[in-house]
Amino acid sequence: MVDIATRVHNHKWKIDPIVRSLIDTDFYKLLMCQSVFRNKPDTTVTFSLINRTASVPLAKMIDEGELREQLDHVRSLSLTRGESTWLRGNTFYGQRQMFRPDFMEWFENLRLPPYTLERRGDQYELTFEGAWPEVMLWEIPALSILMELRGRAVLHQMGKFELEVLYARAMTKLWEKIEHLRRLPDLKIADFGTRRRHSYLWQDWCVQAMIEGLGSKFTGTSNCLIAMKRDLEAVGTNAHELPMVYSALAQGDEALARAPYDVLADWHEEHSGNLRIILPDTYGTEGFLRNAPDWLAGWTGIRIDSGDPARGAETAIAWWQSRGEDPTTKLVIFSDGLDEAKIEELYAQFHGRVKVSFGWGTLLTNDFRGLAKNDALAPFSLVCKAVAADGRPTVKLSDNPEKAMGPESEIARYKRVFGVGEQERMAVVV
Repeated sequence: MVDIATRVHNHKWKIDPIVRSLIDTDFYKLLMCQSVFRNKPDTTVTFSLINRTASVPLAKMIDEGELREQLDHVRSLSLTRGESTWLRGNTFYGQRQMFRPDFMEWFENLRLPPYTLERRGDQYELTFEGAWPEVMLWEIPALSILMELRGRAVLHQMGKFELEVLYARAMTKLWEKIEHLRRLPDLKIADFGTRRRHSYLWQDWCVQAMIEGLGSKFTGTSNCLIAMKRDLEAVGTNAHELPMVYSALAQGDEALARAPYDVLADWHEEHSGNLRIILPDTYGTEGFLRNAPDWLAGWTGIRIDSGDPARGAETAIAWWQSRGEDPTTKLVIFSDGLDEAKIEELYAQFHGRVKVSFGWGTLLTNDFRGLAKNDALAPFSLVCKAVAADGRPTVKLSDNPEKAMGPESEIARYKRVFGVGEQERMAVVV
C-alpha cells in the first residue's frame, strides 16, 4: 500500500506528473472518441475550462509555470505497448476487440494537440481547439491537473505529520461510507471519480478500498489506467458532449430537434447490451422521452445525471410503461453528486422496481470536506466542456438550470425547440 502522505510530502522533484498515461482517463471518453472518429472526424470543436465555483481563485493558488509544465507533459504522452495490447485484446462489456483496428492505429500515433492558457483575473482561461477526436481527449487530463494542483497548493503548507493525520482521517471517512453501503444486499456501484479526484494515488487507494470493502458489489471503475492496473471492469457509456456538438451542427430547428436522436442512432449501430444507456437530460429529460422514437425504449437503461434523481427515475419508469416495456428489466444508473446517504435513499426507493446502479464520483475520490483549515480542500465544481463546433456555439440545458451553458439567445431557442418550461434550480455541489 502506497504511503500517500509521504509521497505528497516529497513532491520536490522537477515534475511529478499528475497525468501519467493517455488512458488515465474515463472509459466513456474512449468509446465516444471512437464514435466521433468514425462519424465526425473533421468537425472542429473548441473545449473550454469553466470554474462554476468562482470563490476558488485558481489563478491565485496555482503557479502558471507549474500548470504549463503539467499540460506540456500530457502532450508528450503516447500509448505504451502494454496499454495498446490491453485496449486491443481485452473484453469490455462482454465484447472482444471493442476498439476497431483503424481507431487503434490512429490512437497509437496520437499526441494531444496544443492548448491556449491565459490568466483572467483570479481564474485561468484554458481552451483546446482542433479536430474533435483529438481535442476531446483533453477534457479529463485538464480537469485532473487543475484539481490536483489546487490540492497541492493547500497540502504544500502542511508538515509531514499533519499530512499523515489528514490522510488517516480521509481514509477513515471513506471506510465509514463503505461500511454503510455494504449493508445494501444487491448494491451495484462503480467509481466515476476521475475528473474531479483529489489525485491519481488517492483515486487508486479509493478503488482498492471499494474492492476490499464491497467485493462483488463494486462493479468497476471509469478510469482505464486503474482498471488495467487492478484487473477491473472499465465502465462508462456516453456523455452530454455528443448531443451538444451534434445539435450545434444542426441546420435549422427541425434538424436541431432530431439531433439528440441522431447521436443515439449512430451509437445504436456500434454498441449493444449495457452500452445502450440513454443520457436524456442534455435538453430536458421529459421532453426527450416524450419525443423519443420507439426503438429507444428497447435500450438497456438510462443514466440520471441532473435535477431531482428520484423524479428523473420516476419519469423513466412511466415512459417505459407507456411504451410497453417492463421497468423491472431496465437499468437506472444514478450519477449526479452522490454520497452514501443519497445512495441509500435512492436504493430504498427503486430497488426491485428497476435494476439500480450507481456511478459514485467526486464524493468518493475527493471528499476532504471538513478535514483542512478553512475547508480549503473541499471539492468544487470544475468542468471542461465543448463550447463551439465548426464555429457554432454549443448549448446544454440540463434538468437543473444551474448547469445550463451557452449564449442566452441560443438557450432561449433550444428551450423553445425542445419544449423546456420552468425548471427547479438545485445547488451544484460538484
